[in-house]
Amino acid sequence: MAPSSSSTKAEFPWWLAVAAALALAAALFIAASDLYAQVFATVAKGIGVTVFVTVVAFALASIIGLGIALMGLSASPWLRQIARFYVEIIRGVPILVLLFWIAFAGAPGFVAAWNALTAPLQSAGYLGELLVRDVSLLWRAIMALTIGYSAFISEVFRAGIQSVEKGQIEAAKALGLSRAQRFRLIVFPQAIRTILPPLGNDFVALVKDSSLVSVLGVADITQMGKVYAAGSFRFFETYSITAYIYLILTVGLSLALRALERRLRRQHQE
Repeated sequence: MAPSSSSTKAEFPWWLAVAAALALAAALFIAASDLYAQVFATVAKGIGVTVFVTVVAFALASIIGLGIALMGLSASPWLRQIARFYVEIIRGVPILVLLFWIAFAGAPGFVAAWNALTAPLQSAGYLGELLVRDVSLLWRAIMALTIGYSAFISEVFRAGIQSVEKGQIEAAKALGLSRAQRFRLIVFPQAIRTILPPLGNDFVALVKDSSLVSVLGVADITQMGKVYAAGSFRFFETYSITAYIYLILTVGLSLALRALERRLRRQHQE
């Protein structure tokens, strides 16, 4: 049975209309209330840190994840096993635990290793001794999120690369293209259409998981809310505003990514 004309039409996003109306009403309420306006102004100071942590960690995780994915698809069994070991071990550790480990075990270990390797240069006066406190908690948090998400992102890249038809790769080999040229000209442009949706989901998830950096005292949205609530005892107002800001960020990003996906799909169909 052929689908009816009404079922083939794009369904009106009533959920989005309701969400937008609620967001607008909340914004007007915040602007009209001195208390909520003060809470919003305080919590919003952490938006810059949240965005910085998310963007930097995601960019680094994507680079590392792509490298791990290429190792997993390598002809070398050793590289494949190393990649699989990395992915399975990192994915098995909760992000919060990884955050604590990197901050309080990994960073001191890195400092000790750095000082041991650069001891001759330090003795000659070319370098000073690196101290644990020199490695900021912000960058410890970024590295923990980078390592944690790189394992998930590597699987996204691996699945996208493997989705490209092998016949096209064989044809590119027959034309004499090198491995790098095949990846740059044939594989990646086609794989990105498969990679983009789950990669966008990981980016949105990272925005939310960036709130975990507050356990280290990093002044993101959540930490600013915790400090204000602890001092004012306005827990309902503070965490309502915190949730509102995160919703604006995540829903806005999700809509932008969906629009980009539709645009890429139309370009592919044309």
